[in-house]
Amino acid sequence: MGSHHDHGGGQPGGAALLAAGLALCGAAGYLLAAARLRRRGDRWPAVRDLSFGAGAAALVAAALVPLPGGPFTAHMARHLATGMAAPLLLVLARPLTLALRSLPPGPRRPLLAAVRSRPAGVLVLPPVAALLDLGGLWLLYRGPLFAAAHARPWPAALVHAHVFAAGLLFSAAVCGLDPLRRRHGVVPRAAALVAAGGAHAVLARTLYTSGPPGTRYAPADLAAAAELMYYGGDLVEIALAAAVAAQWYAAGGRRLAREDRRRARTGEPPGSASYGQ
Repeated sequence: MGSHHDHGGGQPGGAALLAAGLALCGAAGYLLAAARLRRRGDRWPAVRDLSFGAGAAALVAAALVPLPGGPFTAHMARHLATGMAAPLLLVLARPLTLALRSLPPGPRRPLLAAVRSRPAGVLVLPPVAALLDLGGLWLLYRGPLFAAAHARPWPAALVHAHVFAAGLLFSAAVCGLDPLRRRHGVVPRAAALVAAGGAHAVLARTLYTSGPPGTRYAPADLAAAAELMYYGGDLVEIALAAAVAAQWYAAGGRRLAREDRRRARTGEPPGSASYGQ
């Protein structure tokens, strides 16, 4: 996910090719694991395959495809694809659930132990994941890191890798779809999403007139990049909010179904439960 395109095009560098190759390998591994589940008769929705494939495609495009606009606008498009859109699409595909269901017992045990370990539990706390994600972006764009790494492909690739990993962690913490150490409630996840969305919007506004320290971009390029960051971030955050809301709605439906079954067993007439309790 290197910086070669940010300087106006050219052939993809080694870092970009590596990033694209890893994304393609991940997609191939996911599809093979899903096919293995289906061969043995297990159900795995095809929409998850599509979601993972779209996330991998976004990563490949961010690494290899020259984008229109000024250099900072193109960089910001890659940031949105790598750090927000692709992580959400990958998380919605539930890759950890797929791995745990498709792996044999030997490899499954250490993977399950790792994802349910105490350090993993701390990382997926919604406030911690939000701080790692948005805090990293503030350090990148409002400190000297961007200028220091921007002109060197491999340091820039490491920065993009961190942006991707932090975005993946945040999406996983907010969505709460895979079997993590603990499933957090809707309220803390929604609160972390609102706080992160606010911090992202404020950061975008600061970039409207002032680029990262040590860089010089044209005012029109800065304005376009800031608008892309602001409105593009809003779209991804709305999608995250929809995922949380869908879980809340589904949990409410399951709770009502349990109440109906309980009333059927006890002979209690439907609708007799007090909603004020």
